[in-house]
Amino acid sequence: MVIHFYTHEDCLDHNPGVGHPENPQRLSRILNALAKSPVNQSLQLVEAPLGEDKQVLLAHHETHYENVKGTAPSSGEAALDADTHMSPGSLNAALRAVGAACEGIDLLMRGKADNVFCATRPPGHHATPQQAMGFCLFNQIAIAAIHAQQHYSLERVLIMDFDVHHGNGTQDIVKGRKGIFFISSHQSPLYPGTGHEAENIEHNIMNVPLLGGTGHDMYQEIFQERIITAIENYAPQLLLVSAGFDAHAQDPLAGLAFTDETYAWLGTTLKELSNKYSGGKMLSVLEGGYNLDVLPGSVFAYLEGILGA
Repeated sequence: MVIHFYTHEDCLDHNPGVGHPENPQRLSRILNALAKSPVNQSLQLVEAPLGEDKQVLLAHHETHYENVKGTAPSSGEAALDADTHMSPGSLNAALRAVGAACEGIDLLMRGKADNVFCATRPPGHHATPQQAMGFCLFNQIAIAAIHAQQHYSLERVLIMDFDVHHGNGTQDIVKGRKGIFFISSHQSPLYPGTGHEAENIEHNIMNVPLLGGTGHDMYQEIFQERIITAIENYAPQLLLVSAGFDAHAQDPLAGLAFTDETYAWLGTTLKELSNKYSGGKMLSVLEGGYNLDVLPGSVFAYLEGILGA
């Protein structure tokens, strides 16, 4: 088995500023550690293309796209909100993330790949149709889902988001959209304050809030009882994953207690579900994960879990 691993050096040029948790080292640490990891032998490295305007506009209003482009500075930094900053390289970085996700879909649907992982940044799942927020400029996972729907006539696309924060932007984009089912497990209460069960819509939105301190055993039990059941009932033709690694016990921005074992189990479990329902077609995009010392190991554990399924 091979995982097509998308990345690009442009994604290192997005620099939100000194001390910002979503910094270029998140990706450089992963890429630098990759050569020493056994998982490297099972990856096919692919250069992420630039996303196209029409791809961004699948999920975002034109006013949002114009605002991001207009805010991009020629030097220094510029702020889209208190948490979401841009540097001269940010726009291209975000477009590489969009391009990787869409081209990854094309590889999967044309039978040229079974598994795709997009090691790109900035993350995307907080970006709403009209707003950049939470370190996110464009919502590449939602864009990928709509791209898959429109180009390959899929009736059931599923997005699984296991980032510690609720993917409010993804929920806003796909809410009420027939044929896309968004499932999110996340710590609650926590930023951005959304993701309550009251927001759930059958076969469209499923939020599974987790109490602070939830660790591997409890999460595995919740996942098996609620999330696997929902995925099996839906029988997705394509499985997309917002792979955030900030639920790790040592992550500084939240309070769950996942371990590398959790991420390996998620990789195996989700891959097995994709094998069962979607012909093995599965695409994951990097979202959060802010402890630079543990992030590479968490990513590699997830990839090893996929490869072992």
